[in-house]
Amino acid sequence: MIQLAPLLPFAFGAVLLFAAAPQPAQAQDYPSRPIRLIVPFTPGTAADTWARLLGPHISQRWNVPVVVDNRSGASGIIGMEACANANPDGHTLLFTATAFGTLAAMNPKLPYDPHKSFSPVLLLGTSPLTLVVANKFPATSVRELIEQARKQPGAINYATSGTGSVFHLTMEWFKLENGINLVHVPYKGMAGVTSDLVAGHVQAGLMVLQTVAPHAQGGRVRMLAVLGRERAPQFPQVPTLAESGMPGMIVDAWAGVMAPAKTPRAAIAKLNAELNALSALPEVRETLAKLGISATGGSPETLDALVRREIKQWAQVVKRANIKPE
Repeated sequence: MIQLAPLLPFAFGAVLLFAAAPQPAQAQDYPSRPIRLIVPFTPGTAADTWARLLGPHISQRWNVPVVVDNRSGASGIIGMEACANANPDGHTLLFTATAFGTLAAMNPKLPYDPHKSFSPVLLLGTSPLTLVVANKFPATSVRELIEQARKQPGAINYATSGTGSVFHLTMEWFKLENGINLVHVPYKGMAGVTSDLVAGHVQAGLMVLQTVAPHAQGGRVRMLAVLGRERAPQFPQVPTLAESGMPGMIVDAWAGVMAPAKTPRAAIAKLNAELNALSALPEVRETLAKLGISATGGSPETLDALVRREIKQWAQVVKRANIKPE
């Protein structure tokens, strides 16, 4: 959601510059004490899964204790603020997720700056969102859902884990693109969404692949489309939303690692290299694949570009749909 390894290669001149400049002790000796992995969500979420999967590997290979600190509350703001205000020495990390971008789009007055308060480390992985309907609902395709909504405007409900969540913003985007009226029913978390979709109390919803998989495989809900770029290997019969006539809507849930702003570049480079290596381990990839999560990896710039793109994208949806924070 670690053996000491060589730092990513630097140009020789840059190495000389680092050697000449005064360095914080933390950057030279990193890591020198326990590492805290702040997860701003409850246990069981994508970021928490990553943190608990990689935490023991980090501890073993770096020979330091690693503590997963679930700081849930205020949709993730509490945990993110805690990381933003932490000592920028590389010993406090934020295992965050898609909500990082949606929160920034929904809340222009956050207690931290989503661009300036953090140093990106790594995009860990992604999992596509899926469009799901209750088994009692007659639509068997995206097109049929849209047709039903046009025949009965305001009669179809969709459930999400809360106002401003990626599920809410994506469904509002879906409504805008198709000119339909679906009624939002917000819940406090995905547990209520899942149980009421299975029971047929609500007609539709969006769920992350790893959450919906057992219910779709068990025939308790019907999956209409995957919002990723490709069909999910676990459900090859389910088309993508692009194949269903909406090529512009690709939405993945993601998990990534950030550090407080001004964390030494040497620590960021070391973290990036090691977390990339850990994410490539066969046992890690196998565990994630079973959850419908694809390990991504890459440079810190990859995560930075994703966050900037998503904040802009979700801000446009919020404005177009006139969504107000609760």
